[in-house]
Amino acid sequence: MIAARSFKGRSVALFGLGGSGLATARALVAGGAQLTAFDDNPRSVEAAAAEGIATGDLHALDWRAVDALILSPGVPLTHPKPHWAAELAKSAGVPVIGDIEIFSRERAALSPQAPFVAITGTNGKSTTTALIAHALRACGRDTQLGGNIGVPVLTLDPPLQGRFHVVECSSYQIDLAPSLRPSVGLLLNLSPDHLDRHGSMENYAAIKERLVAASDVAVIGVDDAHCRAVAGRLEAAGRRVVRISRETPLEEGVFFDGADVVRRGQAGETRFALSGIGSLRGRHNGQNAAAAVATLTACGLSDAEIRAGLTSFPGLVHRMEQVGRRGPVLFINDSKATNADAAAPALASFMRIRWIAGGLPKEGGIASLEPFFPRIAKAYLIGEAAPLFAATLGERIPYEISATLDVAVRSAARDADEAGGEEVVLLSPACASFDQFRNFEVRGEAFRQAVAGLAGIELFAKG
Repeated sequence: MIAARSFKGRSVALFGLGGSGLATARALVAGGAQLTAFDDNPRSVEAAAAEGIATGDLHALDWRAVDALILSPGVPLTHPKPHWAAELAKSAGVPVIGDIEIFSRERAALSPQAPFVAITGTNGKSTTTALIAHALRACGRDTQLGGNIGVPVLTLDPPLQGRFHVVECSSYQIDLAPSLRPSVGLLLNLSPDHLDRHGSMENYAAIKERLVAASDVAVIGVDDAHCRAVAGRLEAAGRRVVRISRETPLEEGVFFDGADVVRRGQAGETRFALSGIGSLRGRHNGQNAAAAVATLTACGLSDAEIRAGLTSFPGLVHRMEQVGRRGPVLFINDSKATNADAAAPALASFMRIRWIAGGLPKEGGIASLEPFFPRIAKAYLIGEAAPLFAATLGERIPYEISATLDVAVRSAARDADEAGGEEVVLLSPACASFDQFRNFEVRGEAFRQAVAGLAGIELFAKG
């Protein structure tokens, strides 16, 4: 745990007692803050109080005496309407911050030169974060992995000279972290997302830009106009910028040429082969790998260490995760693909697919995935979206209404065996999970269990 000693003796309000909020409350208590914590869910308040965390209705506070409001990242700060706790704080002139800001302050106090890699972007954040942390650990670096990837940052070991913190940051977290200053900041890409929370694409992009704006080294993907503009602004301001691309060969920077990651600059050209690395299939992973190469180079790793990290990367659980193989049939868990855009990279990565799709449908359905339909040998449709997806597939693609995930796995495995060739049974639902599963992680585990129940299966280790 990182004790929040920068708040020792200070009056702090905290709203949001979910996973990261509760971890933040513990860190504040450990650091000696005078804390009052609250949540709109009475059960969360009761659970915190049972741990000895001081709780109370924040409406009753004397906000003139409060030094900071710590807001969980899932709680609206500005749009569509500020949460009432944020409004109370702002009306009293109280700063509103989050756990990444507390981490940044503790790093500044404990070890300001401790290596800190922060990653953001619309797509690919989690895979890139996991890949960078894996490569650092594989070559023996003391590495802490956390943030939006599912491990609250304040549960990690404290900043220390030579200890790397690799932290995935959402736009919500960046918005609550005004002193965020990574050693290496990475902005992968920008496309419309979370606009209900940020009001406009311009606001969303400006928040993401903050992560790289104060970085010692800014690694920026330049395949979209917003990121190209960010790179240009920072370079004009005298910042050190490393450009990356999955589409365009760069005279200076790191790019994916369809087969290799290429690092090019004044020292010449160096190639990092991705062929044969199953966990880094697809052009989208070409960008993730390019981002990792640029970041790891900035962190001081040798080319041999970088290659070893890429080659041994097991992949991110629930994101194009290789679960097992039965003969020529590969089983892939892409449960994290909760909308059509997220499912597209997996569909683009394989040539003959038994596609398990469905769940709680998102707006737009799967119409945008039509260019990949020729790759689909058959679809196995589950959950509430099954009739909608069947209507979209029509007579072009064979499908069956499997209804449940276990039935879909058995049917897809049977049909793949009968076909007798190289095929992929792919769970890439293009839907939320909430009609049948608590979250996409539980759905992915259910897929693994269903695959494990097949006769003759060779299961792979989890990433």
